[in-house]
Amino acid sequence: MRTRQKERDTPGPSEPWNEIVPGLWMGGHYFTPPGGELELVIVGAEFDLVVSLYTHPGHGPAPGVEHLVQEVPDAPLAHGQLLAVQEAAELTAAAVRRGRRTLVRCHSGYNRSGLVVAQALIGLGHESGEAVRLVRERRSPWALNNPVFVDYLNTGLEVAALLAELDG
Repeated sequence: MRTRQKERDTPGPSEPWNEIVPGLWMGGHYFTPPGGELELVIVGAEFDLVVSLYTHPGHGPAPGVEHLVQEVPDAPLAHGQLLAVQEAAELTAAAVRRGRRTLVRCHSGYNRSGLVVAQALIGLGHESGEAVRLVRERRSPWALNNPVFVDYLNTGLEVAALLAELDG
């Protein structure tokens, strides 16, 4: 399964993860510090919950850390994939409400993690436009550069899932 679009003109993130709102972090499996080389991001026990939309062996989290894996592509999503994103966002929002340090990650920490984090923010009471703004402001201006994902947020994941089911 292809899980990542080629982003030739998109610079990599400069941090392994960033806090979007208190207790909710967004990141990836790779980052490039300013003036540095591409580095692997290995999650240890920094978080209570890690939600991975892309996985790669050896990137953590540490044993004993709750880890939800919902691999989805950085591309238009099918009905079941939209439901998986919705489930991940609901779990994320619930964890943040309970005061659990939560990381949502994908390959670079831009699109798939941005979709789940923004949807979790909507579940926490933010409007979709505000959720997208927070993700871009706190993670990177390049976050949520997949316009289809922004459309999903503006339409609502439930409606997008119903429409995707009709396309079957």
